[in-house]
Amino acid sequence: MDSARPSRTALRVALRRAAHQVFDARPLVFEDPLAIRILGPHAAELERTPGRVLNRKPRPHSVGLRAFLVVRSRFAEDVLARAVATGVMQYVVLGAGLDTFAHRNPYAGLRVFEVDHPATQEWKRELVAGTGLAHPERLTYVPVDFEHQSLHDGLNAAGFDPTAPAVFTWLGVVPYLTLEAFRSTISFIAGRPSGSAVTFDYAQPRATLPYLEQLALDSLAYRVSLSGEHFKLFFIPAEIASELAAFRDIEDLGTSDLNARYFANRHDRLRLHGEAPRIVSARI
Repeated sequence: MDSARPSRTALRVALRRAAHQVFDARPLVFEDPLAIRILGPHAAELERTPGRVLNRKPRPHSVGLRAFLVVRSRFAEDVLARAVATGVMQYVVLGAGLDTFAHRNPYAGLRVFEVDHPATQEWKRELVAGTGLAHPERLTYVPVDFEHQSLHDGLNAAGFDPTAPAVFTWLGVVPYLTLEAFRSTISFIAGRPSGSAVTFDYAQPRATLPYLEQLALDSLAYRVSLSGEHFKLFFIPAEIASELAAFRDIEDLGTSDLNARYFANRHDRLRLHGEAPRIVSARI
C-alpha cells in the first residue's frame, strides 16, 4: 500500500457491501442503511460492481466474493452483540476502511475505536463529512501507521481502557500481513481481560485449493496487486488453531458452515463458493 494514498481495496469492499443493499433479494444477509451513503461520489461506481444481479447471469465467483464480504460483517456484528449482552463496552475495528457500524451503533455506552492507516482514515473522514453524517459521540478514530507506531500505543493514546474487555473485529486484513505482524496483533488481543473476543477472516494456501479456485484466487490476487496491495499470509485451519492457543471457544467457519447459517432458503444466487476464505471468532 502506498503510504500517502488511501486503500483502494477498502473502497472495493465498501462497494460490494453497498451492492448487497441494492442488487440482492430480501431478506438481506447484512443490513446496512448507510452502506451507499458513505460512498459519497464513489456511489456512481455501483453500476460497475462485479457480480451485480440485473440483466445478465452473474459469474459465481463474483457473487460468491460479495457474499463473503457481507457475511463476514454480519458474523462480526453477531459476535459483538453476544459480547455486549455480557457487558463488554469497548469495540475496536482494525482496518476499518469504510465501515459504518459507529454510525449505526445501537448499544448505549458502547465505545467504538476505528483503527486504520492515517491516509485511509483521513479519506474516510472526508467522505463522511461530505455526506453530512454527524460524528458519533462514542466513536474515536485511531490513526496508526504500523511502520512507526504500535497498536498498543495508538489505542492507549486514544483513551482505550486496557483493564476492560473489548471486542476486536479484524476483517480483510490478515492476508496482507507478515506472520510477525499477525502474531503481534494476536498477542496484544490475547492479553486483554476475560470476556474479550476477536473476529477475523483468513485465506487458505493456493496449493490446498481445487484448480478452479486456484484460478479465482490468482485473479483476485492480481486485481488487488494493481492497487499496490499484495496477499502474503495464508493458513490452514490447523495452523489457525495453533496460533490461537491462548484463546477459547474458537469457531472457525468455512463455506458449508456459513451457507447453512446465513444463506439457506434464499431465492437468489447469493451464496459462498469454494473453500479458500474462512472466518474465525475466539474469546479470551
